[in-house]
Amino acid sequence: MKKKYVRNKILTYTVLIVFSIIMLVPFVWMILTALKTNQEAISVNPFYILPAHGWHFENFATVWKSYNFVTLYKNTILFIFFRVVCACLTATMAGYAFGRLEFPGKKFMFSLVLIQMMIPSQIFIIPQYLMASKLHILNSTAGLVLPGLVTAFGTYLLKTGYQSLPKDLEEAAAIDGCNIGQTFLFIMMPLTRSSMISLGIFTALFAFKDLMWPMIVCTNAQTTTLSAGLAKMQGQYGSDYPAMMASAVLAIVPMIIIYIIFQKQFVEGIATSGGKL
Repeated sequence: MKKKYVRNKILTYTVLIVFSIIMLVPFVWMILTALKTNQEAISVNPFYILPAHGWHFENFATVWKSYNFVTLYKNTILFIFFRVVCACLTATMAGYAFGRLEFPGKKFMFSLVLIQMMIPSQIFIIPQYLMASKLHILNSTAGLVLPGLVTAFGTYLLKTGYQSLPKDLEEAAAIDGCNIGQTFLFIMMPLTRSSMISLGIFTALFAFKDLMWPMIVCTNAQTTTLSAGLAKMQGQYGSDYPAMMASAVLAIVPMIIIYIIFQKQFVEGIATSGGKL
């Protein structure tokens, strides 16, 4: 029995290690390409993995100065921060209303939320752009945040979170003299912390990876984000692949730092929501 347990454990760890290596290969390749010359990067030799003529760390210095990464970092961090704050704030209130309150038209309104989740987000780009233009918030952080003020996915996620709580909590709060606002703010909302963490994680990742909207609403290099800034490095007739890979390495640094700091919250949020990245 003990031999079978040890054998199964060795097999499990072997499979996990193999898949971990497979997942790390693109990141290792990206870093190695960032340290090569352009001629080495476009070589068709599959065994030409390590730089043959030294490690070119100057690629990082070049792209740092050329593409003003300080501004890109600032714009991206502000974009992610306000998207997360707005998403969590509106979703938790809407989720509580749909999950715990009764009001006329509740089912119809929630069906509109579900329909929005089913429709491709690209359909809303033109109306959202016209709204941003009329509000004069193009090339600004407010313009970037506009589509994320309300999130259908977050509303659905928080609704399920509130529905999982026992009704006795609200009855006990009512006996103690709490109104709806106090019950929501002091009793119910703190108990959906894990769902809000999950929503914050998903919102931050979606905002960090968002490419189409920043490229449309922010044409100014001083107001764009990392994803849009990196996309503009692709040339029409040729590309400097080491520079592009160096920029990609610099771009993922903030998310790596955030993950290291909030690793426990990441694991807790994903585990409790049952979602996947």
